[in-house]
Amino acid sequence: MGQPTDTAVDAPTDPLIDDARLAERAEEWLAHGLSTAPADRPAAEAGVRAAYRAAGLAEPEHIVWLGSPAAGAAAVAMLSRGESGDPYVADWLAEQGVVPGEVTLGASVRSKVRTGPWARARSAIAGALGPVGYARHSVATTRRCWQQLTERIVSPVRTRLDADFSADGDLGEAARDALLDVIHGQYDAAWLAAFDDEQPELAGLAQVARSAGWWWAFERIAVVTERPAQLHRDNLGRLHQAGGPALSYPDGFSMYAWRGMPVPDDVAAQLPDLTAERIRTEENAEIRRVMLEYFGFDRYLSESDATRVQSDDYGILWRVDLPGDEPLVMVEVVNSTPEPDGTSRTYFLRVPPSVRTAREGVAWTFDLTADEYAPQQQT
Repeated sequence: MGQPTDTAVDAPTDPLIDDARLAERAEEWLAHGLSTAPADRPAAEAGVRAAYRAAGLAEPEHIVWLGSPAAGAAAVAMLSRGESGDPYVADWLAEQGVVPGEVTLGASVRSKVRTGPWARARSAIAGALGPVGYARHSVATTRRCWQQLTERIVSPVRTRLDADFSADGDLGEAARDALLDVIHGQYDAAWLAAFDDEQPELAGLAQVARSAGWWWAFERIAVVTERPAQLHRDNLGRLHQAGGPALSYPDGFSMYAWRGMPVPDDVAAQLPDLTAERIRTEENAEIRRVMLEYFGFDRYLSESDATRVQSDDYGILWRVDLPGDEPLVMVEVVNSTPEPDGTSRTYFLRVPPSVRTAREGVAWTFDLTADEYAPQQQT
């Protein structure tokens, strides 16, 4: 009698629910989303045309390139209103044979090129896998990509662009409106990771996402932009750079950020020369927190006449009031274990403003109450 066959082992693995393959696909797409390589323009343009054809549309008459999302949105605004605005953008458009007022965009076709195909592909997978299977599939393929790309890069950039355009009159308002029609290109990796490449409706979108940055789809013109030239993030994936822009594009558009928070250019320029007084007089509480982290909490305490609230065997409790914000309260502690050179290092631990004693503050860092915190030996 032959040995029984284990059909569960021999059966081919369904690629939709193969955890290893899904994780691999997610990492592949995340790499595309984080790419700072120059755009592959021929490949991107081929992808744009394929996306139009898949949507049942005629290919765009013009595909124009700009150096950043900011320039791309400005170009859309200028072409939609038939007006010249930013001279740099106007020059780039003219060099590509597109002059505002002489060439029109036509209506936006984003819903046909991007939204419709995405919705149909999502419905097909959800129907094939069922609610539980689709939820598992979505988490495996898109959760990390969405967090790292959409939440930590796209959202801060859109916030920055929205603020910049708000101060630019009618053309700025048109540029803000353009952000509603944008297709995120490489950052569409956040959702493309959920789908394989054999779905014809998504093939063009996927090719653009592998090759270029943000782009816009209109009846007559597609506006496509470069990928960033530099991208700096912290260990959590947030935009972050102490000595320069966290994000910069080939045309010079850049964005400073500290642990995910966009920082105005003029504030970023001041960081290397900060003083305690400059920090104290900053009216924006969020910007002040950035300044404090850059400057150093312990240094700020020493240079701002902090109040010594209390001291005990566990350390010294310090407090500094901050205008329009919660007080800065820190415990100064000395490491009881000597350094290799025999010295003892001093540390400052930030604690909630409600803390009243050094012991309570140190206990809080261990998620304990003051009564619960009674170490036999400090380390």
